[in-house]
Amino acid sequence: MENGKQRANFSSKLGFVFAAASSAVGLGNLWRFPYLAAKYGGGIFLLTYIVLAVLFGVPLLITEIGIGRKTRQSSIGAFTALGQKSNICGILGLIIPMIITPYYCTIGGWVTKYMVTFAAGSEKEAVADSFFGSYIGSTAEPIIFLMIFLAFTSLVVFFGVEKGIEKVSSVLMPVLLVLVVGLSIYICTLPGVGEGVKYYFMPDFSKFSGKLVLAALGQLFYSLSLAMGIMVTYGSYMKKEDNIATSAGQIAFFDSFVALFAGLIIVPSVYLFSNGDQSALSAGPGLMFITLPKVFDTFAAGRIVGFLFFVLVFFAALTSSISLLEAIVSNIMDLTHMGRKKTVLIMTVYCAIVGIFSSLGFGAWSGFTILGFDILDFLDFISNSVLMPVLALFTCIFVGYQLKPENLIAEVEQDGITFHTKRAYRFLVKWFCPIAIVAILITYVLGAFGIFSV
Repeated sequence: MENGKQRANFSSKLGFVFAAASSAVGLGNLWRFPYLAAKYGGGIFLLTYIVLAVLFGVPLLITEIGIGRKTRQSSIGAFTALGQKSNICGILGLIIPMIITPYYCTIGGWVTKYMVTFAAGSEKEAVADSFFGSYIGSTAEPIIFLMIFLAFTSLVVFFGVEKGIEKVSSVLMPVLLVLVVGLSIYICTLPGVGEGVKYYFMPDFSKFSGKLVLAALGQLFYSLSLAMGIMVTYGSYMKKEDNIATSAGQIAFFDSFVALFAGLIIVPSVYLFSNGDQSALSAGPGLMFITLPKVFDTFAAGRIVGFLFFVLVFFAALTSSISLLEAIVSNIMDLTHMGRKKTVLIMTVYCAIVGIFSSLGFGAWSGFTILGFDILDFLDFISNSVLMPVLALFTCIFVGYQLKPENLIAEVEQDGITFHTKRAYRFLVKWFCPIAIVAILITYVLGAFGIFSV
């Protein structure tokens, strides 16, 4: 319910797809995917990723969207309505975005800072080796940019599903597509970039390995907004006449499209900049905030390219943070029947407080650690590496063996729609996806403590 009225809906199928795809397209597409593609042989990683998007990503999207639309509730209400006695899936679907949203907005503040820096013509400052570390290690400025990014996020959610989320996503998603394609075309015109493009696209089957498969699975999981309560929430706003299976495929397509073209921006340009040294494509913040500004500085139009790139990253981060906050707000509204505006204000204050803690973990509180992690990295580990795979596993077990896949197949086949791959869906959600999720969970946990990594 929304302020005591009938539950909000996306006004069109395209509006739903743009909103859900915008949620899926985030920071994982723009720095983690290119790093993994470079590390695992370029083209062979792309091929594996696309195959697994169909076998792993789409079935889980269908499952979460179907649960939301069937119950017309966010995660806690949805799993209660479907008869899960412990409601562990519903509870985790609220806890996970509550953990992620504040620190995600902290990183969104970093992106905002770099976008403003390039817009102001101060890109030479961003090239210095000490710029990023000095910035996040300070106190006031990162918190100011965190608040700016959080304010943009909250404002969109404040206006609701159709007037806020759908309207903004319907503008930003096409802009994202234009930016990512335009920048990748520019990169492909640079002299000497051919070897990097070849490495990125040409599959080398000798580099296929179990680690590559695990890396691709983990990236899909991270990239598609799975197991965060988001797709259940967005599914609850979906009209009954819209095709869930088709929409899930379109979401996976747009998400993979942006990831692939983001890699085409980053991998060949860094490959060229480093003379083929793949170690330059380091994972994490270093790639985006240290290496790429140096790369852009070597371009004739470096300031413009750098600014447009960080606009792209800002929009991607913003659409993801909007969906994370909406998953929290929608759950609380369903539970308490509190109005949207009051709920958004309360959760904005919460995100600001926890976000400040995350930011200070790199500065004034840098000596404080949890299990050897700084505050932001701990929140990231516990949410992304532990709770998200656990939620996805429990969801598959619940749907596969208690609720039964036939219940969601019936939801997909509303209004005479035929679910052509329902036999494959039954197998994938009962067997393939749970096994893959267990492999991801084990890999993430062992990797966090340096025992095994991909």
